[in-house]
Amino acid sequence: VQLQASGGGLVQAGGSLRLSCAASRRTFSSAAMGWFRQAPGLEREFVAAISWNGGSMYYADSVKGRFTISRDNARNTVYLQMISLKPEDTAVYYCAADPDGRRTGRYSGVMEHYRSWGQGTQVTVSS
Repeated sequence: VQLQASGGGLVQAGGSLRLSCAASRRTFSSAAMGWFRQAPGLEREFVAAISWNGGSMYYADSVKGRFTISRDNARNTVYLQMISLKPEDTAVYYCAADPDGRRTGRYSGVMEHYRSWGQGTQVTVSS
C-alpha cells in the first residue's frame, strides 16, 4: 500500500488542522491505520490508530480529547483532525498501514506492526 499524507502547515497555538492520508490500493479497507509523529531530535512516537472498519480508535495520552482519527474506506483515506494545537505538537506526521488489521483485530501503537508508511507532512504550531 502506498500512502500519501497531506494537510500539514503552520498554525498558531489553539488552532486546528486536518491531515489526510490517501492509500493507493483497495487493500486499505482491511488494514488498521495509524498516525505517528517525529519532532526534531526525538524518536518517532505514536499518535492515534483506527481499526480496519473504523469502529475502534486508540490515542496517545498526549493527544486524547484534542485529536480525532477517522477513515473513509470508500475513498481509501484516513484523517487526523487536530484541535487545540500546542507548540509541542510540532512534528512531521506520518500515516501508516498495518495490513493485518482485519485478520488480527488489532489497531495498535506499535510501530513494528505497520508495514507501509507515508512520506510525512510537517505540522508547525507557533506560540
